[in-house]
Amino acid sequence: MRPNRLTSPHLVESPVPRRRSRAFRPVKRASVAGATVLCGVLLTAAFPSVASAATPVQLGTAAPFAVLAGTAVTDVPTSAITGDVGLSPAAGGNYAGLTAGEVTGTIYAVDAAGPGGSVDSPGLLTQAKNDLTTAFISASGDLPTTTYAAGDNQLGGKTLTTGVYAFGHAATANITAASPLVLNGNGDPGSVFVFQASSDLVTASNSVVQLENGAQACNVFWVVGSSATLSSDSTMVGTVMALTSATLDTRATVQGRILARNGAVTLDSNTITIPSTCAASSTTPAPVTPAAAAGGSTTTTTPGATTPGSSLTGSGGSAAGATTSAAVVPSGFPHTGSGGAAHASSGVLIGLGLLSLAGATGVTVLVTRRRLSDPSGN
Repeated sequence: MRPNRLTSPHLVESPVPRRRSRAFRPVKRASVAGATVLCGVLLTAAFPSVASAATPVQLGTAAPFAVLAGTAVTDVPTSAITGDVGLSPAAGGNYAGLTAGEVTGTIYAVDAAGPGGSVDSPGLLTQAKNDLTTAFISASGDLPTTTYAAGDNQLGGKTLTTGVYAFGHAATANITAASPLVLNGNGDPGSVFVFQASSDLVTASNSVVQLENGAQACNVFWVVGSSATLSSDSTMVGTVMALTSATLDTRATVQGRILARNGAVTLDSNTITIPSTCAASSTTPAPVTPAAAAGGSTTTTTPGATTPGSSLTGSGGSAAGATTSAAVVPSGFPHTGSGGAAHASSGVLIGLGLLSLAGATGVTVLVTRRRLSDPSGN
């Protein structure tokens, strides 16, 4: 006789758990992954300018110098320099042709062998050269907004807005006289332009770099991987930081600075003027004790007042006797490049990104709770 399944306790079958389709698991995982990816895309889109925005270069104690060199400063008179001039670590005797009458500012040397009227201040010069090196390395590390291949006249004829622009060697010149390089501030005086030359920088005779629509010379920086040459009658705007040397041919004009880290600065009847439009404050340096000239006595003198430039950017500034204009406060957040009118639409994308992140978190929590409540692990 067959046992009765309904009455025999030993033959009562346990209910078989109902298995959910394994296809459900990939769907859940795909949902989580998709939400996470969407979140990342939206957040990345919300900050497109942070990665590529140009930020001001901190010049530190190098800011008051219109000319700064490592091995020599030579000049074919008569040049007109508004700002300080410095030479280090080479001795003061490596100044040639430059006189105090050509400089509205102070000529600094590491010893008493500098031109007549120069100030012996090796400590100040060492710090300025160190700050120049720091600024050079910092600006070299900025992520380019645009990169131009090697070739002639990569920059001439272009109108550029704030950004970081990298370019290679030119057989003849990076900027020719055919048409100017125009830097457009788009109405924002805080617009920053950083140019990175992978090797040399050459501007042709009569070439022009010009500013428009609020762009300022104090916010233009040129980082040169070797040497810079500004040909005769060319017009340059911004601070030129050359790793090796800088040569200005006859009557070349610079609204900015010529700073050479390791080599010489060679001048020939040039006009160089430190931009003062970004200066934020004016201070008087501590007294400097120059070495006694031959037959003279050692005295303590205080150089004329200088403006070191913006405490935020290290740019701007003016030499003694130069006119300093009112401070200009950039919009947004100069340290990151975000904020300001140009980035106002980022708020919507940020909100969508956060909403997507919240959704991804909710899906993850739901899946985790379901798995914990399912002992079979399915």
